[in-house]
Amino acid sequence: MRLLYTTVIHFAGLVIKLLALFNSKLKQGVDGRKETFKNLKSSITDNDKTFWFHCASLGEYEQGLPVFEQLVKKHPDFKVVLSFFSPSGYEVRKNSKIADIVVYLPLDTKKNAKRFLDIVKPNYTIFVKYEIWPNFLLELKKRNHRAILISAIFRKNQAFFKWYGNFMTSALFAFNHIFTQNEDSKILLERINYKNVSVSGDTRFDRVSNQLKIDNSVDFIEKFKQDNLCIVFGSTWPEDDKLYMDYINQLDFNDIKVVIAPHNIKSGYIESLKSQIKSKSICFSELSNEKKLLSYNVFILDTIGYLSRVYSYADIVYVGGAAGTTGLHNILEPAVFGSPIIIGKNYNKFPEAIALIELDGVTSVSNSTEFKSTLDALISNSSLREKQGQVNKKYVKKNTGAVIQILDYIRIS
Repeated sequence: MRLLYTTVIHFAGLVIKLLALFNSKLKQGVDGRKETFKNLKSSITDNDKTFWFHCASLGEYEQGLPVFEQLVKKHPDFKVVLSFFSPSGYEVRKNSKIADIVVYLPLDTKKNAKRFLDIVKPNYTIFVKYEIWPNFLLELKKRNHRAILISAIFRKNQAFFKWYGNFMTSALFAFNHIFTQNEDSKILLERINYKNVSVSGDTRFDRVSNQLKIDNSVDFIEKFKQDNLCIVFGSTWPEDDKLYMDYINQLDFNDIKVVIAPHNIKSGYIESLKSQIKSKSICFSELSNEKKLLSYNVFILDTIGYLSRVYSYADIVYVGGAAGTTGLHNILEPAVFGSPIIIGKNYNKFPEAIALIELDGVTSVSNSTEFKSTLDALISNSSLREKQGQVNKKYVKKNTGAVIQILDYIRIS
């Protein structure tokens, strides 16, 4: 089975290289992987003590960051190798302050795994959430390297729990310990006789809770919002635009301001988005000292790095991704500030969304009609906004503590 898996990985690598000729994102990954071993060799010596942190993409990085930061703080003499599988993680965090070197994870072949570990020689390895790469993990186990998986979440339809998934299952046993987000994941692991498992919860709760400890002020948003009610549309996709655009274009902007932070900030898409908005709008990229921001009704945040702070100004939040199939973005970021939240209909793979819908802090809408009635109710009823927002804030507070539990387990000799 391992031979078949590795053969498939080799074939997939060839296909990706071919597709990269026509896809800029894939090309970033292909080009970046060519540099991985060279960059590692130039940054690590045989005498270095190293942490290896691996994340699939940006979301997993944010999830693991509270743990990474504490380990770096406790062990400043360690070098940190941070690897990503996806360009959307690498390109945004290639200059991460917690890492000495950031690289693309090579394709999961036996040869790459041996070569990677020969250079890095990690004293401790942490994978985040979904990342199960058998050849890398089995090589770690063969060398008796310590490794854990944090914020893991499993579903019964995954290969690990099927009769044909023995090879994938064996990779899980390379982890010295697995920290799961929920009890259901722990039960699934115990059914395959994996015993070194704890329910720690989701480290994202700790991550977003830390947001309350910093200065979240954003000067241009303060000038734009002032004393008006503010609706923030965060991490939106074209499917989300279809859901809310008619509403915005029919909205009476008396005492209301709208901020749109699209997931895609490429100029072509931003121009298209702005052209659909009938009210007076301005983009972050158009700011200048002469602009009187209060005179605009819609602010398009066509940049990165501000959204988590912008949420602190929101009276109502719509979080994108669930109107289509791209995946719901992080609803915990606005929840920590006590905002009522609206999302699309495709949220079933997101436990926090399921929980908060049941608690009535988050509302799922399937179409523009439902969106309108939900937003109308929230705009007109400040008590409803306060009630739903407090549900979300209390939920985040109740579920913090995963980082403490994980750090308590980790022992570095």
